[in-house]
Amino acid sequence: MKSSSGEGVLSPRECAAVLKALADETRLRILESLLADEKCVSDLVRELGCPQPHISHHLRILRESGVVEGLRDGKQVCYRISPIIQRALAHQEGKALNFGCCELRFPESILATARSRARHMVHA
Repeated sequence: MKSSSGEGVLSPRECAAVLKALADETRLRILESLLADEKCVSDLVRELGCPQPHISHHLRILRESGVVEGLRDGKQVCYRISPIIQRALAHQEGKALNFGCCELRFPESILATARSRARHMVHA
């Protein structure tokens, strides 16, 4: 997903796609986990205690909406928050994900780690 505005704010259509993708407890848990660090599917299976096909299904939805991106590492695929979502976090100084139409907030402990990663990605 590419933001239609130059400021990293999503269009209403893009925002609706992201919100639809996040309208599930498992996908919110995956997003929260990936805010802390990039993870492979097997890591998410262990962390969330869900079967691999279940995690893969939810990752596909998050990937198709532009929330996460997958990076192949040999036979494994590792996931991270997409750059546009990282920018949404950075524009709020790590306090929330601001999509333009709304903000999504996570516990400060999760956002503290994501905040430093977002700053690094914006300046890279």
